[in-house]
Amino acid sequence: MPASPSLLTLPTVIARLRAAGCVFAEDEARLILSAARTPGELASAVDRRVAGLPLEHVLGRAEFRGLRILVDPGVFVPRRRTEFLVDRAAALTRPGAVVVDLCCGSGALGAALAAAVDGVELHAADIDPAAVRCARRNVVPAGGRVYEGDLYEPLPAALRGRVDVLLANVPYVPTGEIGMLPAEAREHEARVALDGGEDGLDVLRRVAAQAPQWLAPGGSLLFETSEDQAPAAAETVARCGLVPRVAVDEELYATVVVATRPGAGGPGTACGPGTPHDG
Repeated sequence: MPASPSLLTLPTVIARLRAAGCVFAEDEARLILSAARTPGELASAVDRRVAGLPLEHVLGRAEFRGLRILVDPGVFVPRRRTEFLVDRAAALTRPGAVVVDLCCGSGALGAALAAAVDGVELHAADIDPAAVRCARRNVVPAGGRVYEGDLYEPLPAALRGRVDVLLANVPYVPTGEIGMLPAEAREHEARVALDGGEDGLDVLRRVAAQAPQWLAPGGSLLFETSEDQAPAAAETVARCGLVPRVAVDEELYATVVVATRPGAGGPGTACGPGTPHDG
C-alpha cells in the first residue's frame, strides 16, 4: 500500500524499508528523508524504494570517491569497489593527461579522475543514450566531453595514439549469470551495462583489440574484472600487445587489470577478429 505522506516519520520509514528487506534501513531512511523536499516527494521516494528501485535511483545520486554523482533511472550505479580502479588510474595519471572513459555509464570514473588530477583532457563515451544524458551532467561540469556510440566509434580521430589513460568499466557478467544478480541490478540497470557475453569477456576483447591504436606509447588501459576472470582477461590484452598486471583490493573485493602499451615504437597495431585474442 502506498505511504500516506502525513504518516511518514523516521521510525515509520525505517519500519517500511526494513519490512521490504533493506539491510541498512536506518541509514537509507535518513538519506531519503534528507533528500525529500515535500511530503509528497518523501512518500513517492519511500514507495519506489520499497518496490525495489536502487537507493541511488531513488535519491538521484550516488557517492563515489568523495563526489556526488548524478544517477538517472536505468543507468548503471557506480559501485564502491570501482573506486579502486580510479585509485590505480590516478597513480598513473599526470596533470594534463589525455583520459578516455569508455562504457562510461554515469561518467563517475572520468569525473572522479578529473577531480583527482589537475587539468586532464577528459573524453567519455557510452552506447546507451540514457547513460550519455546522465554522463553529460557529471562529466561536462568536470571539463570533459561525452559522446554517444559504440566503444571507440564516436571518439574524435585526433585522439588516436594520444590517450594516456583509457578507463573501460566494461560489462563482465557472463550472460548465463545475469539471472543470479541482485534484483536491483537485474531489473533496474541497463542490460548492456551488465552482460559481458558467454564468458563475460566479449566487450573486453573488442576494447583490447583497438586499444593499441588509441593509447599513446606508455599509456595504459584499466578495467575491472572478477578474480576468476583475471587470468583470461590479462591473457586477452597481452595477445593484443599490451603488458598486463593485476591489482587486487581484498577489502573492496576489487580486481583491476592495468594493461600498458610498450613505450617504444610507432602507432599501435590492433588485434582484429581472427587473431589469437579471440582464442
